[in-house]
Amino acid sequence: MHPAESGRVSGSLGLAQAVEDPDALYARRDDLASAGRAASIWADRLARNAADFEAAWKLARARYWLGKHAQEEEGKRILQEGIQAGRAAVSAQPKRPEGYFWIAANMGALAESHGLRQGLKYRGDIKQNLLKVLDLDPGFQQGSADRALGRWYYKVPGLFGGSKKKSEEHLRKSLTFNPNSTASLFFLAETLIELDREPEAREALQKILDAPLDPAWAPEDREFKDKAAAMLKMMR
Repeated sequence: MHPAESGRVSGSLGLAQAVEDPDALYARRDDLASAGRAASIWADRLARNAADFEAAWKLARARYWLGKHAQEEEGKRILQEGIQAGRAAVSAQPKRPEGYFWIAANMGALAESHGLRQGLKYRGDIKQNLLKVLDLDPGFQQGSADRALGRWYYKVPGLFGGSKKKSEEHLRKSLTFNPNSTASLFFLAETLIELDREPEAREALQKILDAPLDPAWAPEDREFKDKAAAMLKMMR
């Protein structure tokens, strides 16, 4: 290849990378490599401008997804980076809910990866950030703060503030924003099982299987549908 042709090819590749759309890449996040490329683009934008709110919260969201799907130690590192990206979003726009929510989400996933004893140290920060989201925008992301609080009350032992009753209350509140939320329905089913209300849990699980895929959350919906099918099979 002539040196000039080589330069044109490398230049074309660079241009292609430069115009790559991170939102389109993240929409295909069930391909983890695509999600990773999106995260890299947002991380580069944030490195060049610490006040880039959109890059910060979308990076925190991407790192949550990637951290949840990584091997244990790598996942912990990615989730820690997700917390930092969420904090950058809060710093850039303290009156927007995105940063607070994704801080809590990354912390929650990190807490679960550490096990109960170590995970409990995050409980206060997680709850505080979720309450901030409720204060700023109760309906944010289809009731995501109530959904996460429902999970918080389910996971945290009663001695430390957990409550299956409050878990149900928050999860049902989140479903008022989106009755077909596969995440809220699955978490509700788990809570109902703990409350010895198995028929209601089965009903919630069946609703997951019947729910249409949300175009914005299709990868998550597919995962919760698989979990619901597996849980129903175990309950038979």
